[in-house]
Amino acid sequence: VPMRPLLASVNGVGHRALRPVMTCRSSLQPFVIVGGGRVGSALKDMGPGTDVLVGRNQPVQGLDSGPILVCTRNDALPAVVEATPPQRRKDLVFLQNGMLQPWLDSQGLGDNTQVLVFFAVAAKGDKVVDGKTDVNPEGLTAACGPYARVVADRLHAGGLSCKVLDRPAFTVAMLEKLVWICAFMLLGAVHKLTVGEVECTKQAELKQLIEELMAGGTAELGIPGEMVQSGAVTRLNAYARSVAHFPTAIKEFPW
Repeated sequence: VPMRPLLASVNGVGHRALRPVMTCRSSLQPFVIVGGGRVGSALKDMGPGTDVLVGRNQPVQGLDSGPILVCTRNDALPAVVEATPPQRRKDLVFLQNGMLQPWLDSQGLGDNTQVLVFFAVAAKGDKVVDGKTDVNPEGLTAACGPYARVVADRLHAGGLSCKVLDRPAFTVAMLEKLVWICAFMLLGAVHKLTVGEVECTKQAELKQLIEELMAGGTAELGIPGEMVQSGAVTRLNAYARSVAHFPTAIKEFPW
């Protein structure tokens, strides 16, 4: 399920680019984009027309410098890294769901750019729908790392929101996104419900699960208490309402 969850600012810490600023596409930096599915194709369509699109089983090449956006499923990541020349691996930009940081650290890629994607593309070629909720109407997508700004420029050129966060704020945002996926997918799969049905009918279980997962994740990641914004249950429910039609399933469990 292409989850596009929430949060972008954490008590105002490490938070820039609150509103999209439209950018002339001809001035955008060209990307190498790995993966020509819904997200990869949409990002290419937002670009200057000089991007290089690479299939998930092809060598990662085409430009000598600049960002390499990895728009594949998580299980393809080891092969993508292997297919990338060693001198270009620092330029990989990861857009996957889940808690990628431990795996990235193990690959020597812990400082690479990451993007929390909160927009949806129903089918390849369809209009991209920005992830906005009644709690976060400013938009939810966030980026962190060396290429965060150029990725944000690309999304702004496509009319989408994107916040640039520092690493601590991004870690908190990533945790909330992971908790959303875990809580709603688990309860939905157990009870055979859509995301919206979980939000409507399982509030007591949701609250307990979200609070437990947030507490455990905060402790495991060593996140200072002052960095954790209150109201996670409210924000996560708001995102669920914006994607109420999404089905639920347990996928990519290792992540």
